[in-house]
Amino acid sequence: MSIPQQLTLNLEGMDCADCAVKLETGVGRLRGVESCAVNFAAARMQVVYDAALVDPGTIVGRIRDLGYDVATHDRSPAPDRAGGVSGLLRFMRRRRHDTMTLVAGLLTGLAFALDLLRLPASLVHATYGAAILAGGYYVAQKGIRGVWINRALDINFLMSIAAVGAVFIGAWEEGALVMFLFSLGETLESYTMDRARNSIRSLMDLAPAEATLLSRPAEEQEHQAAPGSERRVPVDELRVGDVILVRPGERIPMDGRVVQGQSAVNQAPITGESMPVSKAVGDEVFAGTINQSGALEIEVTHRVEDNALSRIIHMVEEAQAQRAPTQRWVDTFARYYTPAVVALAVLLATVPPLLLDQPFWEPASGPHGWLYRALALLVIACPCALVISTPVSIVSAISNAARNGVLVKGGAYLEAAGALKVIAFDKTGTLTRGQPAVSQVQCADACCFDERTQQGSDIRCGDCDDVLALAAAVESRSEHPLARAITQAAATGGLSGVYQAAEDVTALAGRGVRGRVN
Repeated sequence: MSIPQQLTLNLEGMDCADCAVKLETGVGRLRGVESCAVNFAAARMQVVYDAALVDPGTIVGRIRDLGYDVATHDRSPAPDRAGGVSGLLRFMRRRRHDTMTLVAGLLTGLAFALDLLRLPASLVHATYGAAILAGGYYVAQKGIRGVWINRALDINFLMSIAAVGAVFIGAWEEGALVMFLFSLGETLESYTMDRARNSIRSLMDLAPAEATLLSRPAEEQEHQAAPGSERRVPVDELRVGDVILVRPGERIPMDGRVVQGQSAVNQAPITGESMPVSKAVGDEVFAGTINQSGALEIEVTHRVEDNALSRIIHMVEEAQAQRAPTQRWVDTFARYYTPAVVALAVLLATVPPLLLDQPFWEPASGPHGWLYRALALLVIACPCALVISTPVSIVSAISNAARNGVLVKGGAYLEAAGALKVIAFDKTGTLTRGQPAVSQVQCADACCFDERTQQGSDIRCGDCDDVLALAAAVESRSEHPLARAITQAAATGGLSGVYQAAEDVTALAGRGVRGRVN
């Protein structure tokens, strides 16, 4: 028996949560596929299969048969950060499906205008028919493939029946509007999900795309420049063991270990710590963090796809895939809802005419018969809003939290947070602005010092002003956050020019700074 193989594919064309269910069902039916899981939030499929019974080409072919596609790249194009109508229109031009939706809307509006101008009904109906074809081509294609491959009725099939029925009873305008609005709804869902996915991928922007390479291990130096030289290289080309240079103010491009230099590193983008952490030889640093004060030479310890930032992004995507209880309930409901609506519509169209002698179809003015009512039921019973509500809200919430440095480990936990009554935060200082400020200056034996409480008063005194001025002179050339807080306080109090900048300034790791003021 062959060993099961695992295949990971990036998908294109998934517009709603029901698409994930259809793909899991369709691919799972292939002989040799042991399991298939689709992460709707990340647009990614993982398949475990027996290579002796099925090959990756067959799996990709089944995905395309279901109306979707497989991305040939691991990353999407650069995220379009524009929002509003302009961002939506740019998004619609990227895919043929969404472009056809735009065409359907324009044709529907054109047909409506032609009708107002009292032009021939044949021209108006032809324009409405073109709008139905433009908006409904991909919808009908997905619906028919769902029935043929998955043996299941879905919302696409339901809407296709409604549009065809509208044309059959002469309601051209209703058919065009229904198909356009449904296609537009799918486009809006896809647009919302695309922005949510891109917000996660944009976390990669925390780490620079290039690094300054200093040296490589001796056995890999054949094609390298002379030792001690610097050259800019893409981070994808860096290998474990390479030594890179990170100057003050630059973001660290790779996970690694400091081999030379000393600096304060702002780790807030990765760990949430509000205060910079001192780093010296032997200390570990993370991609995406910011070097603040001194130059560091760092030996790369992980490739770009294995660094801490990549692992965080993977965790966020996996968290989005964990379904909340409400989402599981909605998925189960939707699975039975569409067949039930179709069955009810059939009963509504046939039972009254057969048992109550009511008109089946009456195109004259007034009631249109029970067929018309059954088709109206199909149109208004679309469950898209219900099906998409939970996954979109959860993905958007998790993505927004990730952009703000908060990792939520799944929809179930996010939903549980809504029932919290009391929240206790620890004292590590994570929930701060990360901008220290001087709140009070205290010095022993000063006129404002209270021996009884061992604290200073709020009354400003000359002794404390002198201490602050001296401290500002020592810290004036430092980039440490505490140094900036001291110099800012001195400037606010008009003390920044009392003493000249200190000389022979030495940073004392873990204790402070020392200097000589003339």
